Amino acid sequence: MINTRVNLAGVELKNPVMTASGTFGSGMEYSEFVDLNQLGAVVTKGVANVPWPGNPTPRIAETCGGMLNAIGLQNPGIDVFCERDLPFLQKFDTKIIVNVCGKTTEDYCEVVERLSDENIDMMEINISCPNVKEGGIAFGQNPKAVEAITAEVKKRAKHPVIMKLSPNVTDITEMAKAAEAGGADVLSLINTITGMKIDVNRRTFAIANRTGGLSGPAIKPVAVRMVYQTAQAVKIPIIGMGGIATAEDALEFILAGATAVSVGTANFANPCTTLDVIAGIEEYMSRFGVEDIGELIGAVK
Repeated sequence: MINTRVNLAGVELKNPVMTASGTFGSGMEYSEFVDLNQLGAVVTKGVANVPWPGNPTPRIAETCGGMLNAIGLQNPGIDVFCERDLPFLQKFDTKIIVNVCGKTTEDYCEVVERLSDENIDMMEINISCPNVKEGGIAFGQNPKAVEAITAEVKKRAKHPVIMKLSPNVTDITEMAKAAEAGGADVLSLINTITGMKIDVNRRTFAIANRTGGLSGPAIKPVAVRMVYQTAQAVKIPIIGMGGIATAEDALEFILAGATAVSVGTANFANPCTTLDVIAGIEEYMSRFGVEDIGELIGAVK
């Protein structure tokens, strides 16, 4: 009997595969194609304390091996999320991880406090958001800010806290250690890499924001490297993501040290990618006689 169960800060997932924030909504759109009961967890789109309109269009552009997005974390706000999205997700036998975004520490804490009495399993804090009080630099690009916001969130959180790290830094391990020092229960990485595309025919930027977040297969080698480095630097579990489209991709992250993985951009091309990855991991374990997925986590040293 194959055991694919993994444990993230006391929360047991039936398998290590979840959705990446921003690529799956809150599961409603995908539930016609994907049996959410089969997923280890659903990670929601980012939720803020008030509705965010997002960035002007165009805000998505396809690139070789991936895509750029500058959606701007458009979301309906925490009140609508709790009234509409959470009751839908709670119908399914899967773990619920709510992604939280904000522009100030107070914004984040307001959402965290609002979620304290809700029936969810974990929170993922997106610290790639621009910190408006610090001139727009992302929280996740300054280790002192990472530690400070992690500590503030942990003071108010009733659920385990995942800190989602930005790859747009010189040393990812410095940020990982700062989050761990602030009390993070789990880390997730990587978020998108800043990129740009220019439309040569119109001689203008392909997306209105000029720059956007690059995701998809093109960033996977960078993401695997960062997960491996982080796994050597901290003692808390890691959720790996960045360009996962197949079970083989997911297994690279697990062998590098990730306890679980998130599938993002691939959902747009094939809504059933998560299910294919789950099946592929089980097939791999059968083929190689691996009884417990724990044997694979961080097996490459």
